[in-house]
Parts: sequence; C-alpha cells; structure tokens
Amino acid sequence: MTRPEPLPVGPGQESAWDYPRPPRVEQSTERVEVVLGGAVIAGTSSSLRVLETSHPPTYYLPRDAFVNGSLRPCRGSSWCEWKGTARYFDLISGDVVAPRAGWTYPDPSPGFAPLRDHVAVMPGLVDACLVDGEKVVPQQGGFYGGWITSRVVGPFKGGPGTQGW
Repeated sequence: MTRPEPLPVGPGQESAWDYPRPPRVEQSTERVEVVLGGAVIAGTSSSLRVLETSHPPTYYLPRDAFVNGSLRPCRGSSWCEWKGTARYFDLISGDVVAPRAGWTYPDPSPGFAPLRDHVAVMPGLVDACLVDGEKVVPQQGGFYGGWITSRVVGPFKGGPGTQGW
C-alpha cells in the first residue's frame, strides 16, 4: 500500500507524518485530564507524549496523577516492538468501570525508560480525555491509543484500510 498524502499543516499544528519511526518520547506541559463516571480521575501538566509516524500522540500520565483507587491492575498483557511488554488497568470512578482502559510499561525497552511509572489511557473507553481543555477524538480502530486534537493533522493509522501504512 502506498503512503497517503499528509494533510496540510496550519499555524500551531503538527503533522503525524513528521513524527519519527521508531517513535520518540517527549515531555509535555499541556494540561491533560481523564474523565470517567463524570469525575476527573487523573490530571497533570507533566505528561509524556509518544510520537510515531502516522499516529496521533499517545499521552502517558504519571501514576500519581490518578486519583487513589482509580487504577486496578487486571489480567493480560501485550507486546510493542518498541516499548516492550504492557500491563493493563481497569479504570474506576465510583461504580463506573472502564475495563482495560489504561496500560503501562513496568519495564520498558531501552530508549523508552521515561515511560516507567506512567499510564496511558484509551480515550474511547472513558467519558473524555482533555488536552488544554480540548476534548480528544479517539484514534480509530480500538487498538491504538492516540489522542487527536486540533493541534495534530493526519491522516491517521487505525481506521479501515490503514493496516499497511
């Protein structure tokens, strides 16, 4: 499959097609929040963004940014060729549970050590994820955890017909 044509970049925007492969981790001072069950269960102005070609950023919040009791380890794992083995969390807010909506890399691969003690959230499995007050659009496909905001343009991997990108 051929590479799609990147969308034009406007002022203050970045293209997912300018992100590297292998991905990189960078600090972010944007205000990042996760809402579940109508309550903010995590918030920080010190997150990490993982940037990879054709993907919107995935935000990783420090574990201590989560409200006590909102992270419950659950069964299962997955493997990323770049970051290593991921472990999952159910996210909890009162009586609301979002199964396997969060993940972490307890022992990340070399080059991704900053991700240790950070948790990413699947935005499509919670009420909302916000970046500087803007509600995130989840990356399509249910496998990737990218956070789409007006700051980043695609097209993005994850939707139908994008597997070969």
